[in-house]
Amino acid sequence: MSADAIVVGGGIGGLSTAYALSRQGLRVRVLEQAKEFGEVGAGIQIAPNCTRILHEYGLLDEAKSLGVLPTSMVMRDAVDGTELTRLDLVDLERTYGFPYMVIHRSDLHGLFLRACQRAGVDLRTDQRVVGYTNTADGARVQLADGRVEEAPVVIAADGLHSVARTLLVNDEPVSSAYVAYRAAVPIAQVEREVDLSEVVVHVGPGCHFVHYGLRGGEMLNQVAVFRSPKALAGEEDWGTPDELDEAFDRTSAEVREGIPLMWRDRWWRMYDRDPVMTWVHGRIALLGDAAHPPLQYMAQGAIMAIEDGWVLAEHVGRRRTETGAVDWPTVLAAYEAVRPEHCRRVVLTARAWGELWHLDGEQRLQRNALLRARDTHDYTYTDWIYGPTALTPDQEPPMYPVVPLGSADLVDAP
Repeated sequence: MSADAIVVGGGIGGLSTAYALSRQGLRVRVLEQAKEFGEVGAGIQIAPNCTRILHEYGLLDEAKSLGVLPTSMVMRDAVDGTELTRLDLVDLERTYGFPYMVIHRSDLHGLFLRACQRAGVDLRTDQRVVGYTNTADGARVQLADGRVEEAPVVIAADGLHSVARTLLVNDEPVSSAYVAYRAAVPIAQVEREVDLSEVVVHVGPGCHFVHYGLRGGEMLNQVAVFRSPKALAGEEDWGTPDELDEAFDRTSAEVREGIPLMWRDRWWRMYDRDPVMTWVHGRIALLGDAAHPPLQYMAQGAIMAIEDGWVLAEHVGRRRTETGAVDWPTVLAAYEAVRPEHCRRVVLTARAWGELWHLDGEQRLQRNALLRARDTHDYTYTDWIYGPTALTPDQEPPMYPVVPLGSADLVDAP
């Protein structure tokens, strides 16, 4: 069977895009290099700009059955444990129309995999793509075994180390010198008391710690992130467990009690890439981490990929010829007109938020004072990201105002 579109990469971005395109009546083929479809990692946060799309796809109820709908998001100081600010996630849902949810990454991936199977997407594993080429009326991919696959369009959702990206820019991933440790464990193994109605992030000097519930509260997800002295020193072997223990040695009791649960046999070094505004090369288009890999501070990485696929599919639906064929040049131009700017904002804001979370000394106190002064129901800093996904540049909302740290009043600060 010939394909109307080839998607390279069977992660969350690739599968969600394949499903979105199949909903427009396209025959979609997914090429995944692994021997089976799957996701590694632990928990993932899904904000209203994503649950809105899940609802449109008819997948939100299934997602809810797999995840947890917390009622609050709380930020605490990782050193003294005091609360800095919070989001009322019940009110957040009223404000944006859709919930904030946490879910296991493999459960979200499985949800899209099943949706693709139901939709008749051609799902192929053990398909390593090593090259991309435009043709007179589409594009082709070269596979490692020598075979060639062709379609009117190729969507490259091939991740941080994207092969397709090299067609557009000669760049490399940027190391943040931070590393993440994760753990997703049965709640029965957790000896300390944990309120699973909350998503909690503890922000501290050069480190932060996150925890929340998964799978209906049966599991606890934890993420411990810290700046690696070995990385800063240029050493090859960095982010090791001894650095984990050292990084959190001076944090609050609540944080320290969570560190022994972290998986110590694997860790994730944190990379992003500098934003690029060109994602389309002929009939080849970048999507997800291939286009805009972010640092994780805004919890928008997978969401941006899902949004990419939704926007692409929406423009397919709006731009067909009189015969019903897809006007791919126009579709890809519309996609590229809106998504790179939004994702540029997210990638750069994630970097800035990472710096804000990890301040020390007087700047830490200034940050804390500004956060404590925020009203719980003030959505100035979320409207630009949690609202409806823009389909055109004029729909992209303005960014939030930047408040200088030096404006903080430390007189009454604890």
